[in-house]
Formats: sequence, structure tokens, C-alpha cells
Amino acid sequence: MYIDVHCHLTGGDYESVGGVAAVVERARAAGVERMICSGCDLDCSFEGAAIARQYESVYFCTGFHPAELKKYKEGDLDRLESLCSDPKCVAVGEIGLDYHYEDNPPKEVQRELFIKQLEMAYRNGLPVVIHSRDVAGETLELLQQHQTLLKYGALLHCYSYSPEMAERFGAMGMYFSFGGPSTFKNARKVLESVQRIPATRILSETDCPFLTPEPHRGQFPNEPRHIPHITARLAQLKGMDEAEMQKQIYENAKRLFFKLQ
Repeated sequence: MYIDVHCHLTGGDYESVGGVAAVVERARAAGVERMICSGCDLDCSFEGAAIARQYESVYFCTGFHPAELKKYKEGDLDRLESLCSDPKCVAVGEIGLDYHYEDNPPKEVQRELFIKQLEMAYRNGLPVVIHSRDVAGETLELLQQHQTLLKYGALLHCYSYSPEMAERFGAMGMYFSFGGPSTFKNARKVLESVQRIPATRILSETDCPFLTPEPHRGQFPNEPRHIPHITARLAQLKGMDEAEMQKQIYENAKRLFFKLQ
């Protein structure tokens, strides 16, 4: 059973390819039996919840992406937290820090809302899905300062930092998910990190509609049906049989996202 632990099925990006129903059907035809739709803001999280209720194979996360905090209004976290008790809400995410663009929300706002959402996950007994871009050291420092809030587990999605940094995150019990870049020949840090991280801590994702893997790189939108390409590459990098890697990834996902059925 393949699994896509981080995809975006909301927002209308799939209208040109038959809509979400067709995307889910193609994923299942490819053997991708479980998909976790990530939350990016209030509307996205509620839309993800609706999709998860509609399709047995889809689960969801609730959260505010750091780059989307320009939309944040007082009371939004309370509304997001109301989704945590949904049987198909498997985590709070994606949350974190993103300093990539100059016009992203102020760093202090990102830090404040990141911590508040870590607290929300802790209160509700849920793991967190973390987005971290161009801010490895500060992400590590903040998580170390609030490590008690990671009691129910944490995933660094689309991991792109160095293998040395992965060891430091791994020392806190983190999981790491990899997508399309793991199939790119020039993604040196990603490839080295996969080789260094224990197989028991690795998960597969697409981050669709973006980051389409080889051999379909450049096509848009990316879809969960491409997970087998990613899993095969992860198996190759780990020196494992593909079926063994597939089984290991699903076991890892069940361990972290304990609501998965």
C-alpha cells in the first residue's frame, strides 16, 4: 500500500485534469491507498476536511502555513482547532517558518503562530507537520526550546536541508518526508539525507500540485498517483527492495499518524 503523507487537493488546481474525484481515482488505480491533504489556512483546512469526509482514502491536517499568515485573523486558531477532533484529522499542519521571500509575514509573527499551533497540537494529542524553508537553524532552535510540545510526534515535510542537520532533527525523534526532489539528480543534499536517515523515519509525499517527480518532471499538476516513482527512488537510495520500502513507509506513517486506518 502506497501513501502520500503530504498533498494539496484543495484550491482548484485539478480542474484541468478532471477534478479531485479523478485525481483520487487515479491515485487509487496506481496503488496509492491513503492521501493526507495538508492545511495551509482556514479555508484550505475546512475544504480539506470536506474532501476527507467525501473520500475514504483521504485524510487531512488543519493548520496555517507560515507564508499564508497575511490572511490570519483573530479567532482563526480557535476555528482551526475545532477540526482537531474530526476522526480524519491526523495532524496539525502544515505549520512552521518560511523566510524565503522578503514579503513573507514578519519573522516574529511566524514564530508566535508556530508556537501557538504547536501548543494546539499538544492540547489535542496530535502530531505536527512542519514546513521549514531557508531557516534550518532557527527552526531547530525553536523546536528544541519547545520539545515537550512534540510529544505526539513531528514530521519535517519535503526535507531539503543537509544530512548533518537531519541528524540534529532526528535526535528529537523527527520523521522526514521526501517527494519529487528525491528523484532529481542534482538534489545532492536531499539524496545524501535520504541515505543517512534511518528507513524507520522516512515517509513519501508529493506536495502536489507542485514538484512533479521524474520521469514526469515539469508537468503540472503533480498528483498523488506519482508516489510509486518516489517510493522506488527512496528504495534505491536506501538499498532496499521497493516492496520492502513501501511496507516500511506505511508502517512509519501509521506510527506517526495514529488515526490512519
